[in-house]
Amino acid sequence: MISIYDFIETLTTDSGFWNPLIWGVAIVIAFLIVYIIRGFGNKGYKKETEQTKVFLSGNPEYKEEKMHVKASNLYWGFTESLKWVYKVLDKMHTGNVSDYVLWFVIIMGTLFIILGVI
Repeated sequence: MISIYDFIETLTTDSGFWNPLIWGVAIVIAFLIVYIIRGFGNKGYKKETEQTKVFLSGNPEYKEEKMHVKASNLYWGFTESLKWVYKVLDKMHTGNVSDYVLWFVIIMGTLFIILGVI
């Protein structure tokens, strides 16, 4: 006959305890707590009003064409500060996949040698 202890101890491992019923109850309790905390929120919120507009530090929201930021402008500082790295990588770039596989094998071999020594 199955005892209550056998039912509760579904799976005991060396690293912990697993019982799907207990975890399911814990998740339901967590969702209830979140729902109760959410209930204390601001009741004055109204959809389809000024409250739903994006805040852009007081700047007006334009159409998508005017708001679009090009990647060249977005990463300008990053690419400008690392221009020397890009020049070196651009010289190494051949477009041939076998060259990239060769670099991958060399780097992985070096990594394995370093890890093997340590």
